[in-house]
Amino acid sequence: MVRVERPHAEILLLTLDRPDRRNAVDTETLQQLASALGDVSLPETRVVVLTGAPPAFCAGADLSGAESEVFHAALGTALRALANCEVPVIAAIDGPALGAGTQLVMCCDLRIATDRSIFGIPAAKLGLAVDQWTIDRMTREFGWGISRAMLVGAEVFTAERLVSAGSVHRSGSLEDAIKWATVLASQAPLTVVAHKAALDEAARLPDASLRSEELRQQAWASNDAEEGRVAFLEKRQPRFEAQ
Repeated sequence: MVRVERPHAEILLLTLDRPDRRNAVDTETLQQLASALGDVSLPETRVVVLTGAPPAFCAGADLSGAESEVFHAALGTALRALANCEVPVIAAIDGPALGAGTQLVMCCDLRIATDRSIFGIPAAKLGLAVDQWTIDRMTREFGWGISRAMLVGAEVFTAERLVSAGSVHRSGSLEDAIKWATVLASQAPLTVVAHKAALDEAARLPDASLRSEELRQQAWASNDAEEGRVAFLEKRQPRFEAQ
């Protein structure tokens, strides 16, 4: 299942909550995740944080149903829901993020992990093959070298290695992720959304759902842009309203 909470008014915390299965995802969990992400919109939510209940972020797919077409469809829908979420998504990783766990992580915009976190896609050890959409996303987010090591060599990476490579952006806990999300939530949301869309456009994502230039112009013409300028001149914190 997916536990939905709000640690702060504008931050949505989604927790993969199957600790007895080390948060291995099944069809129902993936459908709940996609549904929760589908309800996200400004101004109610400015940042989403995705994490897993201890002792893992996500140990992969629940192999009891991973061979079914229904599961694969649910996984694809959840991954795209993360990648195309209107607002930034932070992955807060603590413990293993393997297989489908790594796929979920790389579909988030930002990543923070504890030093006990590990990443990898052991498909070659299971006789499975990853879909092209995932591989395209993986090479963009993790780079060719790491992607080849994970997919061809079935190599497992520590958080330290991925932080050094820039694939994981920060070292830290869920508490640190919430603090980071609070900072992001205080920034101009239309600007953040426009930049998120522009990065997707730069990556030439085939299913990018946002038009970056239109959103850039919307941000520049917004009340938030005026508020940012006025607050700067008045030397105070801006009060952004996503308008």
